[in-house]
Amino acid sequence: MKNRILVSAACAATLLLGGCLSDSGSGDVALSDLPKPAVGGDQQLYRATLRRTSFGIPHITADDYASMGYAYGYAQAEDNLCLLAEDTLTIRGLRSRYLGPDGTYTIPANGATTTNLNADFFWRFVATDEAIAPFRSASDPEVIDASAGYVAGYNRYLAEIRDGKHPGRHQACRDADWLLALEEADMYRRYFRLAVLASSSVFVDGIATAAPPAGLDEVLPAAETLLQQLADAGVGGSGDLAFPLGGELPIGSNMYGLSAGASRSGESMLFGNPHFPWEKTERLYLAHLKVGEDAEIMGAALYGLPAVLIGFNEHFAWSHTVSTAYRFTFYELTLNPADPTQYLYEGEFVDMTAEDITVETLQADGSVGSETRTLYRSQYGPMLQFEVSGIPVLNWSSLKAYTLRDANAENARLLNQFFRWNRADSFEEFVSLHGSVLGVPWVNTVATGPGKPAYYGDITVVPNVPDSKVTECLTALSPVFGELAPGLPLLDGARAACQWDSDADAPAPGVFGPGNLPSLTRDDWVHNCNDSYWATNPAQPLTGFAAIIGDEETPRTLRTRKCMQQVIQRLDGSDGRPGSTGFDLANLQDTVLDSSLMSEQLARNAVLDAYCPLGTLPGSSGLPVDISEACTVLRAWDGRNNLASVGGHIWREFWRNIDPLPVESPDKWLMPFDPADPVNTPAMLNVLSPLVMTAFADGVQRLQDAGIPLDAAMGDIQVSGIHDKVIPVFGGEGFEGSFTIASSRGDGLSDGTYDVTYGNSYIQTVTWGDDGQPRAEGFVTYSQSTDPASPWFSDMTEEYSAKRWIRFPWAEADIAADPALISQPLVELVRK
Repeated sequence: MKNRILVSAACAATLLLGGCLSDSGSGDVALSDLPKPAVGGDQQLYRATLRRTSFGIPHITADDYASMGYAYGYAQAEDNLCLLAEDTLTIRGLRSRYLGPDGTYTIPANGATTTNLNADFFWRFVATDEAIAPFRSASDPEVIDASAGYVAGYNRYLAEIRDGKHPGRHQACRDADWLLALEEADMYRRYFRLAVLASSSVFVDGIATAAPPAGLDEVLPAAETLLQQLADAGVGGSGDLAFPLGGELPIGSNMYGLSAGASRSGESMLFGNPHFPWEKTERLYLAHLKVGEDAEIMGAALYGLPAVLIGFNEHFAWSHTVSTAYRFTFYELTLNPADPTQYLYEGEFVDMTAEDITVETLQADGSVGSETRTLYRSQYGPMLQFEVSGIPVLNWSSLKAYTLRDANAENARLLNQFFRWNRADSFEEFVSLHGSVLGVPWVNTVATGPGKPAYYGDITVVPNVPDSKVTECLTALSPVFGELAPGLPLLDGARAACQWDSDADAPAPGVFGPGNLPSLTRDDWVHNCNDSYWATNPAQPLTGFAAIIGDEETPRTLRTRKCMQQVIQRLDGSDGRPGSTGFDLANLQDTVLDSSLMSEQLARNAVLDAYCPLGTLPGSSGLPVDISEACTVLRAWDGRNNLASVGGHIWREFWRNIDPLPVESPDKWLMPFDPADPVNTPAMLNVLSPLVMTAFADGVQRLQDAGIPLDAAMGDIQVSGIHDKVIPVFGGEGFEGSFTIASSRGDGLSDGTYDVTYGNSYIQTVTWGDDGQPRAEGFVTYSQSTDPASPWFSDMTEEYSAKRWIRFPWAEADIAADPALISQPLVELVRK
């Protein structure tokens, strides 16, 4: 426990532990003017300058990582206190205690939705002290110091709120009993939570409720029976069955690395654009961090991480997209028929580990009750059950049960990866660290630097399960997962031979080393838009990797095809943009926000020519739908989803009905996929298919039923779903082949608008000037703060809506010249 003590300083009065805040523009004292107090062996001095430029962008200067983390924690609390406080409840398993057991808990980034009660059982079971201990013990000193500093800085701002300071701010939580102080363990629980975002935490319900059968249950459905049940339930056809992280990912991104061969000037450029939720703590936060002479970096991080996860400096720039690789495997356990908590391993029955967990629950009358469950884990990890559309696929019976091993639950290198990248002195060191640390949890990486090539790597934490092991360790249900999630292994847990392999070049056992993971370096361009590594640059396909990492020679999504097409057309000049071929910062920015659609390019003319002369089409209800007005609007549509574009919503609702059709279905494309041409195939929509006709009619009908005019401009019907005023948003959905993403997932159009809660989030375009300094422009599309009372709650969103690119001040002269500059010297001396 750290206790506050007094510090003597000349700050117009005695400088207390809480520090001295001043506005440099008012002539108040700066940090350099304050005397540095003597620090004893049992004391920690936090001393940093927090400056903010326009849009609330923090620029933090400190001599050490603890002080950097301190200012970072203070700034994030100032901007996002309530959201961070709720996340603290979550990772401690206290949601039921303060918010009630029946409330809803959602992780928008991976699609998991459950009750507060199940969330509490899940996090208490998986994010234990034992689970998070390696995340601290294996961390570099810089990580540990910055984490401790973040806690102190956050708690300082919290103390100011409790003291009645900052009136009007954080009204949603400032008086709540769940506004708790941070502890250092909370930081490592959050790191763990982020590590397993694309793995264990997808299965919150399945892990939190897994229990052995109460009686004898020897029903073992055959794989064929399960597949038929799923098909009868309308889940889908082969390759399209619903599965967590299957199909279009709940999180995604676009990114380009452009080197001399793709640049007008010969200077490298980087574009990065995660597509993340606009709500909860998987938002991204922009900051500029300088720690003595050791590191200077600028960019974004997910809330609660005192580092830059996507960013730039004078040596390099990088970005990430969600990788297709699976981070876990299932294991099938053969049980002792006399005891369903014992399983066979190497010829002997082994006990599962049981853990009794008690969760406190807030009752309707204000009293606090409790609920206890016994949860189990095998040597591989937690036991789980898994259902699809109410059909038990992985069921705990008297004969079989299922468990999960999660590579990222073992990834204690996570924070070291980003802190070492933040400290790297060259592009070459950045690339080297990618493989030597191998701590990136679930994202591809693209990077470049001034005068450097373009680099791509899916050098991530992947279970070492080569295809040969999958074949050797098949179970009766393995064919089901060949349909549910191609590439995801279900392995026989009874044999040691089915344990994960280890590579000599891997930093830890059980994961692939960099030699067995895909990467590519080129002098022109690389990209990733969430499909696998295979067509990173279609001129040089990457092949020969394990299926658990990704698919090869398979159709790309419409968004990925658009992603590649934009570069190819810019380099050959066929995109219609003025001037010479190749990219500069201006035409790169125009390209990535132009809101055009791949599906429109492939199919609009064919659809209109086939259907519009008919006047009506049969809908799925059996009744005819008048499409004449829709045809008139779509004929005049500019093919984009910019604010002034009229007609894009008609096309979207049509394509929403088309999207579930399998790519290989003859009802979709007449020209099949050709691995030699992944950009332009498949093509030729089958407009004669009754399914396609009905899809068009139903799309028009849906808009009519919602009362949305067919001639509405996109800016009138697509708006931010998180702000307290109307802010129009351009862009489209990934399923329709939009590169510029604005998604209103789960929005049934009941209010007559698309309410955007997901999509383009942090955007950066980076190049370097003749002086070697980075030039970066971009947005935090939802703005820096989640507090409606903050001046930075919606300001950057309004700039994004207008496509007014924001310069990210890097050079000291640019920071000092910012007319909105605010400077806060932060000092605190604590006893450890």
